[in-house]
Amino acid sequence: MNPGGEEKLTSRILVVDDEAVLRMLIEDTLESEGYLVETAEDGQQAMERLTGHDALVDLVIIDYMMPEMTGIEVVKEIKEQQEKPPLFLLLTAKPDEEEAGKRYSDLGVDAFMAKPFKPSELVERLRGML
Repeated sequence: MNPGGEEKLTSRILVVDDEAVLRMLIEDTLESEGYLVETAEDGQQAMERLTGHDALVDLVIIDYMMPEMTGIEVVKEIKEQQEKPPLFLLLTAKPDEEEAGKRYSDLGVDAFMAKPFKPSELVERLRGML
């Protein structure tokens, strides 16, 4: 319990990226901030984790370009399947932020971040979303 008497609720986050080093960096950063983190290395694994019996996730950080299934394909499928889908933060290397923001929101993404980014920027973005 914190001094105010309220228990801190921990958000569950799924990190999906085919780049192992980036996935581990994000996982370590978020765990050090107190988040519960699961990972997946591609869209297929993400679908398995998001549709399993224990699929309660608050937010998904997902890469746009991955083998098998893109991040956008995962977002569309989960949003069609689930009544209350998690929030989605799309990671992308696309440089035009204004155009990308409109296009991604049209596709069901809640927010996006351009790569590369600083871990502190990611944490700040997540706090704003959650």
